[in-house]
Parts: sequence; structure tokens; C-alpha cells
Amino acid sequence: MKSSPKILFILQLPPPVHGSAMVGRYIKDSRLINETFTCRFVNSSLSRSMNEIGGNPIKKIERYLSILFQTIKALFVFRPDVCYFAATVKGIGFYKDVPVIALLKLFRKKIVLHFHNKGVNQAQNRWLDDKLYRFALKNVKVILLSKRLYVDVEKYVDESDVFICPNGIPDVEWNATFLRQRNNPVPRLLFLSNLLISKGVYVLLDTLRILKDKRYSFLCDFVGAETTEISTAQFEETVKQLNLNEIVVYKGKQYGENKNQIFQQSDIFIFPTFYSNETFGLVNLEAMQQGLPIVTTDEGGIPDIVEDGATGYIVEKQNSEALAERIEKLLNNQQLRVKMGQAGRKKFEEKYTLNIFEMRIVEIIQQLMK
Repeated sequence: MKSSPKILFILQLPPPVHGSAMVGRYIKDSRLINETFTCRFVNSSLSRSMNEIGGNPIKKIERYLSILFQTIKALFVFRPDVCYFAATVKGIGFYKDVPVIALLKLFRKKIVLHFHNKGVNQAQNRWLDDKLYRFALKNVKVILLSKRLYVDVEKYVDESDVFICPNGIPDVEWNATFLRQRNNPVPRLLFLSNLLISKGVYVLLDTLRILKDKRYSFLCDFVGAETTEISTAQFEETVKQLNLNEIVVYKGKQYGENKNQIFQQSDIFIFPTFYSNETFGLVNLEAMQQGLPIVTTDEGGIPDIVEDGATGYIVEKQNSEALAERIEKLLNNQQLRVKMGQAGRKKFEEKYTLNIFEMRIVEIIQQLMK
């Protein structure tokens, strides 16, 4: 009996919980992927919590050396046919990933790099980065989350070497009648992300101030871990300064059924990101899955996911007035909220389920084996 192809997966795993790490978890836990291939996994994450990001250098050096050791061991002992690496594309993260790519190239392995972030075209004019990109991206295949993201790597990667694979997430128990009944007496807005400035936390708070000044009635839940950028105390102080105490509720980190209940109790999902590495916005899929209309920005590949005017609205980044205007439309029209939510749910079922994502990853690796 012919043995299944051996695949070495080098990817980030939670904690901390963020988009790339969650996708890594889905791949590692995938029954389809594990039954199709013989798999070995190396966790490339250097942090174990959001507060560790940017700190604790000694522990990170230890973890990095462990990643290199595990990779070398896998190359010698496991001898993979294909190496999948969820690599970082710029900054210190890219510099630490280049030696790993060098190891894979040294052993003459077929390599596919899965990019969950962007920024190559921001760094490519620097001499060192240009040289490293030319080395790292030569003779490899690349997985991007959206066609819109190809412009980021086009200087170094031929379009024929690119696979497009949108993310997917596990579905939840779904009752279509619930969507039609969702109509809180006081509409509930939802923001779900770690408390980072570039995810639009302060932009949204300013937007809520605008809406309050216009005498709109609503509540807004903020769900996500505090960070070194914005602590719980800093967030609550800003809420107090803007006089939003009776409108804003900070619920911290929420997972599993608790998070699902918060989605189901909400009417509108808001994600005003201007994060420079944003490629996809996995939380937008969660909102579509739950039948929520979305108001978000045109960062990265988000406009491929959220259809402006159909499943939600796309607004200019860091523009509180524009954000408020689109939220107003949805606050004023419950039927529009339902219509957009239904359209988003339909698109999720057609394109963004975890099963569709897993099948696409398998197809890509099988193509590499040919």
C-alpha cells in the first residue's frame, strides 16, 4: 500500500488567540488534512499571551531556538515531501522566519508559504529587505487569502506560483428564523478584537460619541483581550472621558458558547481596522456566520469578503464620521439589517466554511506533489 505524502507544517498556534493562530489550529485539528497526509507540526509562535508580544526576549530566544531544532529534526528524521510554512512578511517576524526558510531550502524541499499578513511592498525598497525577499521568495509557492493581496508580493512572486485560499471557520448551530426575529428594543453593536489602536478601538469610541450626540439609542459591546497598547484601565478611562459609560460594555476575552451568545444578542458588527498587516479579518467571517450586517474598512482583502451595500458597508479607514453615517443607516432600518445579515450568511455558507477551507488546502498541497 502506497504511503501518504509527508507534510511538515510550521505554523502559529494559540495562545495567544489571533487570526493566524486560529487558522493554524484549524489545520492542525483537521481530520481531512490528517487523513490525507502524514503530518508533523511545529508551533512557530514566540508568545503565549497578548501581553508577551513585544516583551520577554529571553523566553522568546529559547522558543526560537526550539523552533529551529524541531525543524532540523523533522527535516532529518521525518523527511517531509512538502513543507508548509505560515511565514511573516515584514519586520522582525520576517527576519526570524528567513533562517527557517533557509533550512527548508538547504534540504531542497518543496515549499509553500502561507501569508496571513502583508507589508512586502512597504519594505521592499530597503536594501536588506529586498535581498532577503529575493532569497526567501525564490522558487517557492505562495498562498494568499485574497486576489487583492497579490500586489503586495508581485515584485518577487510570479502570479502562476500563487494560490488563493480564503480562510474558513467552523460553523455554529444555525436557526434561520432567529435572524428574522433579531430586533433588540435597544440595538446592540458589537466590536470583537484584541484591544489594539490599529484595530479601530478609539475610532469606534469616537464614532459612538458622535451617535450619542445625535441622540441615537444603542449599546455597544467590546469583546477582546487587553494589550500592552490598551489596558482595561486605559479603555475604561477613555470611555469615561467620552461620557459613554451607559452605552459601552467591555466584556474582556470571550470564547466558545459565550462568544456565540454575544454574537446572537447583537444587531450590527463593527470592525473599523486600519491594522497595516490586516489581510482578511477573520472576525468578519464570524459575523457573517451569525447573520450580522458588518461595517468595516477597505483594509487588505476585506472588500472581497464584505460586499459594500450587500452584506454590510465598507468605509474609509480612521474616519469616525463616515463610520457613524453607515451605522446610522442600519440603526434606522431593522429590515436592512436583516437583509444584509441574510446575504452575509448565504455568502459564508457558499465560500467560507471550515470544510471548504480544508479541501482547498488539501488541493493546493496535492498540486505541489505533482
